[in-house]
Amino acid sequence: MKNSFVFIGMNYGKVDAPLAAAVDEIENVEEPTLAVFIHTAPSRDEIATTFLNGIGVRVYSKNQEIFTATVSPHTVEELSQQPWVRYVRLSQKLLLLN
Repeated sequence: MKNSFVFIGMNYGKVDAPLAAAVDEIENVEEPTLAVFIHTAPSRDEIATTFLNGIGVRVYSKNQEIFTATVSPHTVEELSQQPWVRYVRLSQKLLLLN
């Protein structure tokens, strides 16, 4: 069932297709259920680091550009609006090989 939340501010140019589809299918837009990779610009300021920490992302290095997080659809929208975010993509489940 599709959610009723309208993503007016979603920058779809920064969100991959599987993530955009997953966001559309989740009913509770505030529940962190999406495992994502967040790719950022090489130079981030303290505001960006504070934002990342606020959504539960640990920043280990100032040079770190790729982060993982479990976020809500609403947070995906917020991330897509940040100028220091290059793109956000859905983490795919890996299958074990024999």
